[in-house]
Formats: sequence, C-alpha cells, structure tokens
Amino acid sequence: METEDAIRALPKLEQHVHIVGSTRPETLLWLAQESGKSHLFGSLDDITRFFQYRDFPHFIQVYTMVDDCITRESQYERLTYEMLESDALCNVRHVEAIFSANDHVRRGLDYGLMLDSINRGIRRAKRDLGVSCTIRVDLVRNYGPKIGMDTLGWIEEKGDNIVAVDLGGSEHGFPPEPYEGVYRRAAEMGLHLVAHAGEAAGPESVWGAIDRLGVERIGHGIAAARDAKLMRRIVEKNITIEACPVSNLRTGAVKSIEAHPMRTFMRNGIRVTVNSDDPPMFGTDMNNEYLALYRGLGFTLDELFKISLDAVDSAFLPEEERMRLRGEFIKTYERIMI
Repeated sequence: METEDAIRALPKLEQHVHIVGSTRPETLLWLAQESGKSHLFGSLDDITRFFQYRDFPHFIQVYTMVDDCITRESQYERLTYEMLESDALCNVRHVEAIFSANDHVRRGLDYGLMLDSINRGIRRAKRDLGVSCTIRVDLVRNYGPKIGMDTLGWIEEKGDNIVAVDLGGSEHGFPPEPYEGVYRRAAEMGLHLVAHAGEAAGPESVWGAIDRLGVERIGHGIAAARDAKLMRRIVEKNITIEACPVSNLRTGAVKSIEAHPMRTFMRNGIRVTVNSDDPPMFGTDMNNEYLALYRGLGFTLDELFKISLDAVDSAFLPEEERMRLRGEFIKTYERIMI
C-alpha cells in the first residue's frame, strides 16, 4: 500500500471537533434558508469565500454568524450525523464532540431538546456507520463563570452522554483563572476537564488552565512550545495536547505547517493527538490532518499510528472500552503493514 493510502486507512480517534464547526457548506445553505437568512449566501462559492479568515478574531465572527443560522433544536441531529459521517470516511472510530450549549440557549433554544437532538444523531451514526461519540460541553469563557455554573446545573439535571467540560471562546480578555470554582464543581460531578488554551493567547493561558483549572487535556496549546518550564509541567501532570494543525494554519496561529510545534512537543515527551477542530470551515478532515503532518513535518507512518494510539490512551472512555479500541487499532495497523 502506498504511504498516503496507508495514512488514510489508519484507524483514528478524534478528541477535538466542534459540532457547529462541522457544518458543511451545503448544510449552511439549508440552515440559512430555514432561518430566513438566505440573503447571506447565494451559492456554495459564497460560503467558500466566507470561510476565509484574516485572523482568529475574524474566525470567531464567522463562527458566530453560523450560530445565528441555527434556529431549531432538531437541526442539531443533522449537524451531528454529518460530522460523524465525515469522520467515519476517514476511519475515525470514536469522536469526542464539542457542544457550545450557551451559544444557542442565549438565542432562545432549549438545552435539553438540543442535547436530545445531538444524541439522536449519535445513535444513528453508531447504527449506520459504526462510529461512537461522546459529548463535552464548552462553557464559552466569554459568558463568564456564573453562566458556567448555570451550565453545570443543566448538565446535573440532564447530562446524557456528556463526559467532560471545556473552555472555548476568545482567550484575549477572558483568562481561565476566574473559572476555578466552576471547574472544581465539574470535577466533583465526575466530569473530565479540558480547556482551549495557548491558541490565541500566550503561555500564561496554558499555565492558568493547568494550575487553576486542573485540566487533563489542553486544546491547541501551541504557545506552550515557547516555555520550556511549562512543557516540563505538562509532562509532569501527564496532560495531553489536542493539536489541530490545519486549524492553527487557517487562523494564522502558525505561519505554516512546518512551523507547527507538534515535533517540539513530542521531543519534550508531551503526548499529542491530532484533530480537525472545525473541518469544513478550515477545508480539512482527519485524513488531511494526518497527511499534513506527513507532508509538512515528515512524520512517518509509525509515528502517525503512535499518535492514533495516544488518542485512544488519553480518551475519556471506560477502561474496558479503551482497551478494546486499542486492540482493534493494533490489529488494523498490522493488516495495513502486511
């Protein structure tokens, strides 16, 4: 098998992908029509141009406009199913999907009905495609700790298939430290802890997420490569970095794939996984992420498979399920290498 075909055939696990960020261009046209905003986009070419970003703040503006087009809870079923369908085409076996509930509750949608819709999409994808999925809720740092606490209340009341909390949104002006009490409560609820950090802000954002929030994984984390002491702390705490290389390139967080700190992290003993973040918005998918590392950073097939296994080992899954997946991944890799 040719190397690039073998990379596409690798079994994968995705830890960092946003449901709304997985909206396909044709689905965005449908959402715009459903919401009475069809004037925003006349064609798929319009959306292709719309999905070009000057910088990270501009990306947030675009993402917000997509949020505005979601006007019914039931639409989440299609968004979720299509996200998992795209992942399944890349041989992704399990997905941890990010749901920014408050982005839509503040627009008048019902949290419980959205969660039901997401889980319908997940069940259909499991039945049709064989890919499994759990949910983590993004508290969205821009809304403040009080809203974060309210969101934990919703999860306590109805938390079907929710395994973790996250802290996304705009890092500038919204550091992680004020969320310390929210994360303490989330841990007491038995939820796993993740935070976006070091994507659009410096190493101090990552320090705060580790020392004050007690996170198990860091989303993006690219700024950590500038701080040797911070990288040592990440290793000491056994924290995994959820890397999203193409996303970082598209938002200008890195200047090129060659400049991405994946190699730096791994040389320093940090466990790193590879993820697509907001795939249609960045013109990527999980196969493309792996291929970008092969083409731009010279990762070998063995190294890419190790990344796949590291994703399994750091997944928020019961130990029995994690070991089952690990064995399945190894058997698949052995067949690829024959």
